[in-house]
Amino acid sequence: MTRDWYAWHDDYEDPGSALSRRLAEVRLRVGQALDAAPPGPLRAVSLCAGQGRDLIPVLAAHPRRDDVTARLVEMDPRNAEVARSAARAAGLSAVEVVVGDAARTDAYTDLAPADLVLVCGVFGNVSEADIRATVRHCAALCATGGTVFWTRHRRSTDLVPTICGWFAQEGFAPVAVSSPADGVGVGVHRFLGEPRPLPTGVTMFEFVD
Repeated sequence: MTRDWYAWHDDYEDPGSALSRRLAEVRLRVGQALDAAPPGPLRAVSLCAGQGRDLIPVLAAHPRRDDVTARLVEMDPRNAEVARSAARAAGLSAVEVVVGDAARTDAYTDLAPADLVLVCGVFGNVSEADIRATVRHCAALCATGGTVFWTRHRRSTDLVPTICGWFAQEGFAPVAVSSPADGVGVGVHRFLGEPRPLPTGVTMFEFVD
């Protein structure tokens, strides 16, 4: 049975849940990246954005909020509407929420390379080969000096060290990677290379049941 990704968000309401702890870590790291970003306009993209909880509340409270143009891509229209309503309530007129396939490169061509690239909730739901492919595409999605945020559980088999190695191969430097003892897997990497052209018409990953 296909997972109900709207109901999946219910665990956010439990402060002790792994999902809630993960959310707090991602928000902290997004805020830090905004603090360190250079002056001027910024771009952000969020893949499989769900209800926008990783990004929208951080932007709403941050001094750089009006510098950021963002696109959140989410397949479930119920989740997208929650995100859209949150952005509207926060007055974030430059935050766009799109209902569509977040795995398709076409969704980001006009915003890539971006300063913030969120790939949260993806790597735990796709094949190892698709994780590798997505990391490779992050070198086109992310601007030089930009930051990628990603998540992956740290249960057995713990693929996080391997993913970190793949990011290194693509020209990324680690900023922060949570330890297995934290119970959640959050990675933050800064891109030091020159972004590649983002190809059109490519599917970066496919969710597996």
